[in-house]
Amino acid sequence: MTRACALADLLDGKPHAVEVDDVAVVLVRHGDQVHALADSCSHAELPLSEGELTRKGLECWLHGSCFDLRTGAPSAPPATEPVDVFPVSIVDDQVHVDVTTTLN
Repeated sequence: MTRACALADLLDGKPHAVEVDDVAVVLVRHGDQVHALADSCSHAELPLSEGELTRKGLECWLHGSCFDLRTGAPSAPPATEPVDVFPVSIVDDQVHVDVTTTLN
């Protein structure tokens, strides 16, 4: 696990771009949970961190593809492939992400 940012840096429901061990990651705080996904839409390879959280998931700003925060699975087209989801831990109010392991 590598430190990605302070928990205080994350606003609830607002995507936050970070780089962890040379991997672009988008962090999304949703209530008491923090999710980490690859920061690239599987449809158009655009940064998901520039999108927004909707009831369907993390939405890409260009074509509207949505991705489930827990599984990375597309929940709205045009994307058909999932994005990687990474394990997250919070230690002493610091967010840590393991980009060497995927949860999907």
